[in-house]
Amino acid sequence: MLQSVNLRDYMLTNPVKVRAGDNMLDAMQVIIDNKISGVCVVDDEQNLVGILSELDCLRAVLSAIYNNSSIGHVREYMASDNLVVAHPNEDIVDVAQDMLLKNKRRRPVVEDGKLIGQITCRQLLNAVKKFRK
Repeated sequence: MLQSVNLRDYMLTNPVKVRAGDNMLDAMQVIIDNKISGVCVVDDEQNLVGILSELDCLRAVLSAIYNNSSIGHVREYMASDNLVVAHPNEDIVDVAQDMLLKNKRRRPVVEDGKLIGQITCRQLLNAVKKFRK
């Protein structure tokens, strides 16, 4: 079905990113403007330090309302422990199966410690559609 199974051939090579020190409202606007469900969080050297999802943003908003406080920064709400990443030479089918197993919509692609891309459900669906002959 697929001509290539190399993840590098299907990943987004320039995923939308934010920084851990960014204000949550700014990060939420990035998600809204790009019509995506989450972003990778990187440091100044493009090392992946976390992932921020729409649900994380909702959690931040509700927490600020409940506590009658400011909304805070990305670092306070991003997922940063036990991040599951992919290597660009991994098999796309294996990555897709693991994403389903872990119920995750995106997987950052890291090479030599640096974020170089991201694979999402949408890229996986497009890959299948493109080569379904």
